[in-house]
Amino acid sequence: MRFPPQWIDITRFERALLSSCGPHNAGTYQVIFEFPVGCKIMVDAATRLLSLINQLASTTRTVLLDFQEGDAGTMGYLNRMGFFDHLAGDVEIVQGWPVYSAAEYHRGANSALVEIARINKDARDEDLPTRLTNALMRSCGDREDASALEGAAWTIFAELIDNIFSHSRTALDGYAALQVYSGGNRLSVAVSDSGIGIMDTLRPSLRSEFPRLHNLSDTDLLVEIFRQGVSRHGTDRGCGLKGCAGKAIKFNANLDVRLPQQRVLLTPAQGSYRPNTAHCYEGLPLMWGTHIAFTFGLGS
Repeated sequence: MRFPPQWIDITRFERALLSSCGPHNAGTYQVIFEFPVGCKIMVDAATRLLSLINQLASTTRTVLLDFQEGDAGTMGYLNRMGFFDHLAGDVEIVQGWPVYSAAEYHRGANSALVEIARINKDARDEDLPTRLTNALMRSCGDREDASALEGAAWTIFAELIDNIFSHSRTALDGYAALQVYSGGNRLSVAVSDSGIGIMDTLRPSLRSEFPRLHNLSDTDLLVEIFRQGVSRHGTDRGCGLKGCAGKAIKFNANLDVRLPQQRVLLTPAQGSYRPNTAHCYEGLPLMWGTHIAFTFGLGS
C-alpha cells in the first residue's frame, strides 16, 4: 500500500487503501506500507492507519513500514504524534524504530496538538475529553461563542470516547487525537476503534425496537443514528451519537464515519445531517471497527 507524496487526509488514505490488494483479504500474508518523500499523514488519517496496522499485526500477517524520507519526514511527525507509542511491537520498520518517543519528550509543548491517546476499557483515561477540549479552546477561545463551543466540544469528545467503551467489543485498543491546522483554519478530531462496528451492534434489535428502520440501507440508517438517536437498547436509552452530532451541527462540523466496508461523509444542511447530504462510499477494503472524525472550521 503506497501513499502519494502529499498531505494524506482521510480521502487520500481511503484512495490508497482502495488501490491496494486489500490488506485484510484472505491470501494476503505480508502488507507493506510505503511513505515516499513528501508524504505527510494528517491526524484523522493517522488514527485509522494505526488501527488498521494493529489489526493486521493481530493476525498472522507480516507488516512492514517503509518511511523513505526517514525521521525528517512523516516518520518524525508520526513519532511526535505518539504513533509509535501505540504501534504493535512486532511491526517491522525498514529504517528501524525511533530511538525515543518524541511524543513523550515534547508532550504538551504544542498547544495545537493532543497526541494520540489510547482508549482501553481496562484503563479508562477520564481526563481525555478535557485535554481535547482545552486544546480546541487554546486555538479559538477568543470567539464570541467560545463558551458554547467549549461545552459542545467536551460533550462531543466524551460521547465519542464513551461509544467505544460501550460498543466496540474488542481486545484491541481504540485511539483519539486532535490537531489544529492553522494554515487551513480548521481543527480535526478523530476517534478510532477496531470493534464490531455500529451496524453489527444495532441491526439485530431494529426489527423489535425500530421496525420502520429495519429495511433502511446502511447509509440511511447511519444518518438516522445521528439524527434521532437510534440505540440497540430501544427508545428508553438514547444514543449518545445523536447529542454529539446535534452539537457539532451548530458549529457547522463535517462528520466522517468509516465502517468495516463503507464510508459516509455527512455535511450539515438546514440544521441537521440529512440523507441527501451524505456522500457514501461502499465496497471499500475491509477495516474492522468504527472510525469517526469531525472537522471544525475555526473562523469566528
